[in-house]
Amino acid sequence: MSYKAPLRDMQFVLYEVLNGDQILPALPGYEDATREIMDAMLTEGAKLSENVLAPLNASGDREGCQYDPETKLVTVPKGFKEAYKQFAEAGWTALASPVEYGGQGLPHTLNTLAEEMVCSANLSLGMYPGLTHGAINALTSYGTDELKETYLPRLISGEWTGTMCLTEPQCGTDLGLIRTKAEPQADGSYAISGTKIWITGGEHDMVDNIIHLVLAKLPDAPASAKGISLFLVPKFLEDGSRNPAFCGGLEHKMGIKGSATCVMNFEQAKGWLIGEPNKGLQAMFVMMNSARLMVGLQGLGIAEAAYQTSLGFAKDRLQSRSLAGPQEPEKPADSIIVHPDVRRMLLRQKATIEGSRAMAYFTNLQLDIAHKAETAEEREQADDMVQLLTPVVKAFLTDEGFFCANDGLQLMGGAGFTQDWPLEQYVRDSRITRIYEGTNGIQALDLVGRKLGIAGGRPVKRYFAMLDQYMKDYADAPHVAELKAAKDRLQKATMWLMQNGMMDREQAGAAATPYLRLFALTTVAYFWSRMAKVAQEQLAGGSTETHFYQAKIKTAHFFMSKLLPQTESLLTEIEAGKESLMALDVAEF
Repeated sequence: MSYKAPLRDMQFVLYEVLNGDQILPALPGYEDATREIMDAMLTEGAKLSENVLAPLNASGDREGCQYDPETKLVTVPKGFKEAYKQFAEAGWTALASPVEYGGQGLPHTLNTLAEEMVCSANLSLGMYPGLTHGAINALTSYGTDELKETYLPRLISGEWTGTMCLTEPQCGTDLGLIRTKAEPQADGSYAISGTKIWITGGEHDMVDNIIHLVLAKLPDAPASAKGISLFLVPKFLEDGSRNPAFCGGLEHKMGIKGSATCVMNFEQAKGWLIGEPNKGLQAMFVMMNSARLMVGLQGLGIAEAAYQTSLGFAKDRLQSRSLAGPQEPEKPADSIIVHPDVRRMLLRQKATIEGSRAMAYFTNLQLDIAHKAETAEEREQADDMVQLLTPVVKAFLTDEGFFCANDGLQLMGGAGFTQDWPLEQYVRDSRITRIYEGTNGIQALDLVGRKLGIAGGRPVKRYFAMLDQYMKDYADAPHVAELKAAKDRLQKATMWLMQNGMMDREQAGAAATPYLRLFALTTVAYFWSRMAKVAQEQLAGGSTETHFYQAKIKTAHFFMSKLLPQTESLLTEIEAGKESLMALDVAEF
């Protein structure tokens, strides 16, 4: 079964639940983002994803990227270069980029929907423009006018691609340990020397130039993370000469094999400072936060693709009779979709995907509001939601992307375990999303260690106020009682963290992962209540899309009755504290 973009579901969330067709055009600079324009863009994005990107997904996985040790060049799988060219020429790399540098200036939210489709169709190929988008954001925020004028137009057009060079062999999350050096030169540039690993798109043959954003330390920099600076290092310099930034090899990966994941060696490569000296992390976090939201969409995209394949299989595969008696007596057996356990896996996928989509779109809509709203108060409130929900979106959607792919494979039995079907690739491809751009454990620590404490807890207070206001205004909405119970558990867990985690950091660390999941499930419950409310209103108003809206109402009920009860055990786990986790001596493992 081939991928079909779920346009109706996407439009339901964007327009009917989040009112994006009203909110976005009202923001300064987004006046052209009408529903007509957005629908046209989504339709074209669906065509490109379905007809150009998706057919290359399996072949790209089988072929992978190839490295030539003599030339130090990388060749992408057959068809990738041509597909990327179509993608760029159609304007997708420029969609949400600044108009003054050749971008279309459309909302980030619209780019989010496009990214979901690309990630479903071909995750490996979608990573090249995805990382470039993050580089554009960092350069736009912190680059000098000269750097912007030189590099942004060709990054935005897709003529060039960008990378994010953080990790080194001896350090990952603890970036204070990096050894890459930046030596000042007489012409105002810097000589960059060091080795970076796991660099997505570090070398490939799809474009003429690759722009690396590299973390490095100046000679007099402090030893900690406070001594990190950010530099722009192009593969080719303006005069056409080759900058000594070479690929030293490709990582041998479990999945995403069409994405060139490189070891990069910088050998006195010429680079330019982005932002202020020793404040590179501040600039890089602009790129990292963009990447974290993008990775969440990768989880969502793969989950959707896996669901579509396993649903098609469940409808066609004949095996045994329904426990309630034959449902298709004219056939030798019933389709496996009649069996309760198969439905459990399908509905778990469906409920999680649709709820996660609403949470992800909401977060990205807040990002647009944070950048464009007229008043400082509106911008601050929206930014609070983005800060709070970014680690939740990244971690929960990637966890569930992997779980949904696994459920799809399990549902298909032995067929799912073979390369005749795409599920085994989805499982392999999705596994990395829980690791890169900060492992999901790191996202949980970010949530409890940084985000809950922002401005004295202002974002999380606003989050609870949003839920309380909804339950007050729509007390008769579907599943308000279940939402209130989950919200009360999350508030109780939050108070437990404030009382125990601030005094003992290990308590916060022990609670972090279950707390993030509790936070995510509560948030998804909020959106399922909203989605069921909209569906009820549409049916009451005489909508002819009976099956579509009835499915929303029934899926909301499944989520509330079968998945949301996890919040009870998660609270219990949090309140159990660190004792059993930290009790064993190292020798006792």
